[in-house]
Amino acid sequence: MSLNIKETTKKRVVIVGAGFAGLSLARKLAKSEFEVVLLDRYNYHQFQPLFYQVAMAGLEPSAISFPLRKVFQKSKNVIIRICELESIDTEKNEVHTSLGSLQYDHLVLSMGATTNFFGNEELEKNALTMKSTEDALYLRNKILLDYESALLTADYDKRQGYIDIVIVGGGATGVELAGALAEMRNFILPKDYKELDNSEVDIYLIQSGEKLLQGMSEKSSRKALEFLQKIGVEVLLNTRVTSVDGEYVKTNTDKSIRAKKVIWAAGITCRTIEGLRSDCYCRGNRIAVDRSHLIKGYKNVYALGDLAFMEEEKYPNGHPQVAQVAIQQARNLAKILKGKSESPFSYKDLGSMATIGRNKAVVDLPSFSFTGFFAWIMWLIVHLASLIGVRNRFLVLFNWMWNYVTYDQSLRLIIRTKNRKAP
Repeated sequence: MSLNIKETTKKRVVIVGAGFAGLSLARKLAKSEFEVVLLDRYNYHQFQPLFYQVAMAGLEPSAISFPLRKVFQKSKNVIIRICELESIDTEKNEVHTSLGSLQYDHLVLSMGATTNFFGNEELEKNALTMKSTEDALYLRNKILLDYESALLTADYDKRQGYIDIVIVGGGATGVELAGALAEMRNFILPKDYKELDNSEVDIYLIQSGEKLLQGMSEKSSRKALEFLQKIGVEVLLNTRVTSVDGEYVKTNTDKSIRAKKVIWAAGITCRTIEGLRSDCYCRGNRIAVDRSHLIKGYKNVYALGDLAFMEEEKYPNGHPQVAQVAIQQARNLAKILKGKSESPFSYKDLGSMATIGRNKAVVDLPSFSFTGFFAWIMWLIVHLASLIGVRNRFLVLFNWMWNYVTYDQSLRLIIRTKNRKAP
C-alpha cells in the first residue's frame, strides 16, 4: 500500500485529523503556496455537537457530516487520504500511516480526543460512547431495538432493563442527551409504542460533582438542573458509577439501576502517538505546546484543538476542549505558517451554551448569562451557522422546524449493516 503522493517543490504541510482544528487549518491554507495533505480515518467532517440528535433520530447522519473532497473541490493544492496514523519519525520528518509513509515540512496533529474510561475495563466494554457518527447511529439502533424487545417482555423488572437509560457525565453532552431522551419518552413513545407505558421509562443523569455544567456559571448550572427535573430526568449529583456489567449500573451510594444502556460522557483523554517523546504529554494525555502551537522540543511539529495543552495567564490549566478553541488555534497557526503573524496565541472566549430540549437552554456570554426560550433560539442560530454547507443547514433547519411543529421525527429507522463476502 502507498499514499501515492508525488514529490513536490512546494513545502508540504501534513495535517492529521479533519475535526474542527484540522479542517479549519486546511481551509485557511487552501490556495496557498503550500501543498496540504489532510489525513483522516473518515472521508467526511463530523459536527460533534449534534451527534446526540442523530442518536435520538432527530437528524439524519448526512445532515451533520460533510464530505472532505467536496470542501476542497476547487483547491488544487489540497490532497486527501483516508487512513490511520501509526507513528511519526521527527528526525526524518516522516509520518507512517496505514497506507504508507510520507515526508513533511510541517506536521500538524489535530486528531482530537477520545472517551476516558479512567482505566476501568468493565466500563469500556459495556458502556456506549458518542465520539463519532458511527457511535450515534449505533446508539439510535440500540435504543429502538430495545424498545422492540420491551414490547415482548412481560416481566416488569426485565422490561426496565430495556427501557431505562443511564447517562454518566453532567457536561454539555450529558445534559443535552438527557433532555433529548426525555423529550423522546414524553412525545414519541406514546405515539410509536402505544403498548408501552412511557411512565415506566426512567432516564438517569449521573454526575460525580456537586453541579451540572461545571465550566459554566452557577446560574446556568442551577437552571439546567431545574429544566431537566421539570421534564422528568432523575439527576444524581455527587454520585460515581462503580460498575457497569451490561445488566445493572452500580454507584458509590449503593444504588443499583437495571439498565442495558449506559452512555458514557464523563470525560475525554488523548491517544499516545508513537514517535513523540514521553515528556511531551501532560494532564489528560494532552501534548504540551507553546503559544505558537509548536510541540515543546520540536521545530516543525504542531498540535491543535483538544490534543493541545497550552498555558496562558487566563488558562493556567490549558484551554477548554471545545470547538471554538480548535478553530481559533487553527486560524492563528495558518497566519504563522504564511508568515503573517508571530504573535503568541490568545484564546478569546465567545461564551458557552447548552440546550435542554424544546424552548430550554442556558447561555453564558463573557459579560452576562441568560436562560430559557431566547437562549434556546441563540443555541439554534449558533449551531446552524456553524454547520458546513448550505444543504446541511437547510436539512437541519427543516428537521428542527418539523420537529417543533409536530412534536415528532421521521427518522426512526433501525438500519443494520450486513457484511457481504467478496465474490
